[in-house]
Amino acid sequence: MTTALAVTSHGHMLPPPDRHTPRAHLLTPPEEQPLDAALAEMRTLLDQHGYVVALYPETLPTPFRHRLHTVRGLLESDRIALLPTTLPPLATGVLVRQLRQLSLCDFSPGVLGSAARLLAHYIYAGALLGSVAKLDRVPVGLRAHAKSWLPGAQFGVLAAPAPQLVRIGGRDGTPLAAPQFATRLTVAAGSLSPDWVTGTLARQWRVGEVQETALPEDSPRWWGTGKLAEFAAAIPDVSVLYQLVASVRRDTCRWCGLELIGDRCAFCAAETPPPAPPDSSGPAGPPSSGTAPGPGTAHAPGPGAAAPQDATPRPSSAAALRPAVHQGIPRP
Repeated sequence: MTTALAVTSHGHMLPPPDRHTPRAHLLTPPEEQPLDAALAEMRTLLDQHGYVVALYPETLPTPFRHRLHTVRGLLESDRIALLPTTLPPLATGVLVRQLRQLSLCDFSPGVLGSAARLLAHYIYAGALLGSVAKLDRVPVGLRAHAKSWLPGAQFGVLAAPAPQLVRIGGRDGTPLAAPQFATRLTVAAGSLSPDWVTGTLARQWRVGEVQETALPEDSPRWWGTGKLAEFAAAIPDVSVLYQLVASVRRDTCRWCGLELIGDRCAFCAAETPPPAPPDSSGPAGPPSSGTAPGPGTAHAPGPGAAAPQDATPRPSSAAALRPAVHQGIPRP
């Protein structure tokens, strides 16, 4: 059986990278669809695909969020995963596109659903803003608030994987923290020109490709201004995404029996116990220098660390990312 991906906004359904990648299903808000129709819609998806993974923003209006849980409860189905995300709107669409690519692979529904939390840590999401006066999703200092009122002021803001705010053209010239792996930069312009994003930032981050798309309708509300150009850098290669997910230890959910990665089941939200500590009764020597680290043994820097200016080209395979991934999926 396959797994269907569902979204709650048309802006979260980006164009597919190829003709093989399936589309996500767009769920209808409750004010536009009666409950009976929503139940029939979800039942049809389950009949056609077997499992449904619905990714929605944490800022989704409360009636819509209640509708999703009501449908799942009335259908009494453990084959529906409802996954909230704190990513900005464009990055949410990028994450959904990655999951759509992976839905064609041989991952089980439980692994695909729990992969959403893992992949979110490897998406660099931000925006070029003309004002940060109403920005409440990233810490903004008093000085930045004051400079936000200056004519022509612009700010580069990173919301994930770690928050950061810099003033474009500022004296310190601090760049936004760059990914340490090969990425494609997706850009969506609002009322600001994306030239800084597609030029300066793309060179600093050494992205392999720049792709422009339409701005999601909920981006101005998320960023607190319509004077913006949103961007998200992420791994574009499905083979690297596959290796990234496949490198994490798998467990079986104690509650619903589905296969999963990380510490929480995407379908029933049951947490998995931590792995038992290794048996220390016998002598153990230090690992050889030529042995790759196994699960739980690597302590590589997290994906949010900034790359040095003289760094070598970023790896394009999952091999270099694997030590960080073997830690499992970090808790939110």
